[in-house]
Amino acid sequence: MTALSPHDTITRAVAVAQARSRRRRLRPRNLLLGLAGVVVFLLAWELASRTGLVDPTNLPPATEVLATFASNAALTGTWVAFGQTVLSWALGMLLALALAAPLGVVIGLSPFLTKATRSTVEFLRPIPSVGLIPLAVLAFGVPLQQSLLIITYGAFWQIFIQVLYGVADVDSVAMSTARSYGFSWAQRVRDVVFPTMLPYLLTGLRLAAAVALILAVTAELVIGTPGLGNQIALAQQAGLYASTYALVLLTGLLGVAINLAVRAAERRLLSWHQSVRGEA
Repeated sequence: MTALSPHDTITRAVAVAQARSRRRRLRPRNLLLGLAGVVVFLLAWELASRTGLVDPTNLPPATEVLATFASNAALTGTWVAFGQTVLSWALGMLLALALAAPLGVVIGLSPFLTKATRSTVEFLRPIPSVGLIPLAVLAFGVPLQQSLLIITYGAFWQIFIQVLYGVADVDSVAMSTARSYGFSWAQRVRDVVFPTMLPYLLTGLRLAAAVALILAVTAELVIGTPGLGNQIALAQQAGLYASTYALVLLTGLLGVAINLAVRAAERRLLSWHQSVRGEA
């Protein structure tokens, strides 16, 4: 019997772990439990409305809302509003990432800048993003720009703080070794800082994605920026409560889809990291 080389042993171990991970993901138990929770919620909603426990005018039965949801799905205007919300969310996320990641790396690598900006960060970070709505309305005349200010501000801090944590977690010995080998600042960031910072950055993106969607819908509700939030407000004002709840459900499904997409990207990009291998 031929002995396996260390490389073959490692390759086989990785293949077995990946196969087990795929089998775990394919198990229907988690899916069935999730569907059971949704069914129980819808049944409770239906009974509460049908039995008069809540006013059916203000809270239509779940079956009526689902029927309206299916009807709205055939309307072009619903998907136009859906696309407008996704566009606001995506642009806000891109702006937040483009600002927060480089700024976090630069400040995190400089002890002087870290100390100099600490009080400013601690002052600005707790300010609620919705508190900037009056400022956004006064500063910008285009509704999309008003929404982007609010979305970007809220998502920025989620990413920025995580990047600071990631840079602070970089091994000082590794940085010293890179310097001794003559690595430039950019090379140290690429080869030493970025691998350590990446899990923190992706965590910040996951948190920011949820915050950005909440702020996008809030801006549409309050400011009137075109999107799902604006459609919800118009339906509520017109007394179309079934349509209002149907749009709320669509917004919730969008949130679930965004979260699943971000988690999938996180697992793929961090397949080498202990946190993801631990989940598997």
